[in-house]
Amino acid sequence: MSVLLAVGEAAKAYGAKRLLDVAGLALAAGDIVILSGDNGSGKTTLLKLLAGLERADRLRMRFDGIEATEGRFPRELRRTIVYVHQHPYLFNTSIADNVAYGLRLRRVAREERERKVRDAIGWAGVGHLLAVPPKRLSGGERQRVALARARALEPRVLLVDEPTASLDAQARGQVLELLRQTATGDNCVVVACHDRELLELGGARRWHLEGGKISEA
Repeated sequence: MSVLLAVGEAAKAYGAKRLLDVAGLALAAGDIVILSGDNGSGKTTLLKLLAGLERADRLRMRFDGIEATEGRFPRELRRTIVYVHQHPYLFNTSIADNVAYGLRLRRVAREERERKVRDAIGWAGVGHLLAVPPKRLSGGERQRVALARARALEPRVLLVDEPTASLDAQARGQVLELLRQTATGDNCVVVACHDRELLELGGARRWHLEGGKISEA
């Protein structure tokens, strides 16, 4: 097993309430990990800590020799670990512009940026929607555009929060297939969810978060 991301500890409290106190987590190449837990158990907070989007009280993690702590989250990790929100925000411009957003922030050259956007749009199967204003997309279409935007950044670790919430069966199946395709080779995926179809996904590892601790089924 080739470990991509090793988490020595990740802890977070709000006042006197300890929300998270997890340790000894490891993500390997090709992993798809399903993270379950009740509402309010800290699933979203954990994903944001791992992506460097929220500060931990204690954090020790390593990726490819690069270490992060509660006081230091290197830029290299922010570029290789990508978080997709449960309710992804899309700018009211165009689908292609939304997919290109992160690449523009990274100052990727125009020709390369356009190639990555085309590839990501084709991968996500949203090419037929290019003329549709983002505000008119369905929930499933928005999720696929958000996944295309993440895909264009070529993350090694993809963290996805409740990607199938409130989607119909067809849309769930489309999103599920994209997640399967991402968890291959040198990449891995962690999906926080309540969706029974995802919870029962064959070949996936399962983490359950309860009382601030993670158990693995």
